[in-house]
Amino acid sequence: MSRLGKSLQDTPITHDLVLLGGGHAHVHVIRSFGMKPMAGVRITIISKDIDTPYSGMLPGYIAGFYSNDDCHIDLRPLAQFAHARLIHDEAAGIDRDGRRVLFRSRPPIAYDVLSIDVGATPKIAKYEGADRYGTAVKPITGLARRWDKIIERVRKSHGPLSFVVVGGGAAGAELILAARHRLRRLRIETGGDPDALQFTLLTRGELLGGQPPSARRMFREIMRKDGVALHERCAVAGADERAVHSEDGRSFAYDELLWVTEAGAASWLQDTGLELDSAGFIAIDEHLRSVNTADVFAVGDCATSIVDPRPKAGVFAVRQGPPLEENLRRALRGEALRAFHPQKNFLCIISAGDRHAVATRGGFAMQGRRVWQWKDHIDRTWMAKAKQIPATVAMPAARQVEPSHEAASALMRCGGCGAKVGASSLSRVIERLAPKPAAGGLVTLDRRDDAAVVAPPAGKMLVQTVDFFRSFISDPYLFGRIAATHALGDIYAMGGEPLTALATAVVPYARPSKVEEDLYQILRGGLDVLEDEGCALVGGHSAEGAELALGFAINGAVDPARILRKGGMQAGDALILTKPLGTGALLAAEMRGQAKAAWIDAALAAMQQSNRAASQIAQACGAHAMTDVTGFGLAGHAHEMASASGVEVEIDLANVPALPGTIEVLERGIASTLAPENERVFEAVANSERYSGDARMRLLADPQTAGGLLIAVPGSAACDCLERLISSEYCSATIIGRARAAPTSSARLVLRDDKD
Repeated sequence: MSRLGKSLQDTPITHDLVLLGGGHAHVHVIRSFGMKPMAGVRITIISKDIDTPYSGMLPGYIAGFYSNDDCHIDLRPLAQFAHARLIHDEAAGIDRDGRRVLFRSRPPIAYDVLSIDVGATPKIAKYEGADRYGTAVKPITGLARRWDKIIERVRKSHGPLSFVVVGGGAAGAELILAARHRLRRLRIETGGDPDALQFTLLTRGELLGGQPPSARRMFREIMRKDGVALHERCAVAGADERAVHSEDGRSFAYDELLWVTEAGAASWLQDTGLELDSAGFIAIDEHLRSVNTADVFAVGDCATSIVDPRPKAGVFAVRQGPPLEENLRRALRGEALRAFHPQKNFLCIISAGDRHAVATRGGFAMQGRRVWQWKDHIDRTWMAKAKQIPATVAMPAARQVEPSHEAASALMRCGGCGAKVGASSLSRVIERLAPKPAAGGLVTLDRRDDAAVVAPPAGKMLVQTVDFFRSFISDPYLFGRIAATHALGDIYAMGGEPLTALATAVVPYARPSKVEEDLYQILRGGLDVLEDEGCALVGGHSAEGAELALGFAINGAVDPARILRKGGMQAGDALILTKPLGTGALLAAEMRGQAKAAWIDAALAAMQQSNRAASQIAQACGAHAMTDVTGFGLAGHAHEMASASGVEVEIDLANVPALPGTIEVLERGIASTLAPENERVFEAVANSERYSGDARMRLLADPQTAGGLLIAVPGSAACDCLERLISSEYCSATIIGRARAAPTSSARLVLRDDKD
């Protein structure tokens, strides 16, 4: 391959572009960089919400016109399309001098250029009792959770209920009219009296302040006809558990209280050193760049343009996307930026309940169902474009890029010992990690010797294992945590306790400073898990390569009289699985852009759950045999246990726990590349023909990463063991089958379905 024909994967990383927040403008930037990547530029997206909401469709969601999926953008497929790292976390600050985004519970992320699009939230803390008794419209995820409970409350209750919304801007007006439409319709559907539902809107000033007088008149009339009690110039002082109280002494009783007051900036911005406006928002210039920090950009509701101030509305956030993208590219290339001046007059369409809307532009206003249809078309078109991933890149593939001069000069990389991470970089990483010394360690990382020397515990035997794999997620810290959790599983499956670990790490080609940062991120994640489990990192090996990869060789200790092996299962034993299955299928679906964000979040959470407590509980309950369920799938590992023990294993398909979305994914025909090989074990299933084509049987062959333990305990101890596991937060732990006397045939597995 020529030097100019290198793919993104092979191009050394020279610059880090970090997008903090998943707002509307950043969605455009991510998609555009996916369509036209820059050589040597790595994108990192940091967002507290992976399913990022489109605020323009929120009223339609509340009214019941849109589903949750309709009005949310899943950042995972977009990030995958852009070959971007995705960090699911909330920022806690910025170190301007060190060029780092800070977090509360994970290491910082370095940047060369940073763009902030974290939105804003209603300032309810200044109203006494508001944050305790009310629900803020933002973050939208919080409102959505409360709205589901409101729907259920109205569905179950036929009595009177009072709903109060505080805030008379466009968002407040939209919210109360959308809620009225949905809840009255629901009350009628359930046989109740819709007139028993009361709706009240309180606003400090005039309704829809800032909108043309004609629009305000239209909304007053709409609310009058719909029976919404509108109280203008009603300054709210606070709320208690029964009523909202105004500054002039009035009280408004409520059953549900929603808060849609003026927006406030994230509190952590105060400590960043970025210049802020009087309200605490980031002050930006005509280039969408911080007025006092050249490598930081900001857009959306979290920013205020000093040159061209505009209202905080979604229309401006959407239109900031293209100029932001261009200026980010220019900043990364070291070129002059281009000014962006938004138009002064803009189209604003405000929903008004039952597929009705009011449109304003300048001093003009019009209303009707056609206006709502217009808004619906605009919103759906934008969402469809934002979500669309070209079919040619639905599966990640190397895309040809034209390298920059800096990236091209670094393309030739040595192999052999020349591929090692440099000594100075490695030393700095070890100093930052500050690993704890091993118990009984004579020579460990703090001595910088050729190898570790550790004395084994007296009276114990060593148990050793090794695991290594390339990264399947873009978050390096999280990958490190999962890799360590996975490697420790074999030690716990043998009934042992981990003592020491050796790491083998491969980091992508990059500038030395970025190699150092990547190495630190993955090792920090692994070390956080290892030290929580009482395991010391005593050494390892690091190298540069095409992909991020990590593994650990773990040394543990076990009492010779208490070793648990795959053999030892006895007829009458109950089989308990401690974690749900499905990581292989879900990760395969994610690669194809066909997995929901909530599914992947649940899978990642399961992969980070330690098997330590489960192993200890199994031993306390007299387990006869145990293994961890990993690459060969449940069926493969169960077959190994049955063969080693000389028994037959019966598995109840109805009881096998699956991660959310797994069965749906398998029914679509999506599976891990290892699954077909794993399914060969079905030849040892006595009645496999009966369940041929059943996704639940295919689940048994799904390869797991950091899977749970498969425990064989005496039948008499099974319920006690299960109760202990569930109380120790193994909430999906289930008795999935039993062992019975070996048959005369060679089959070792039998399936059943108690639901039949």
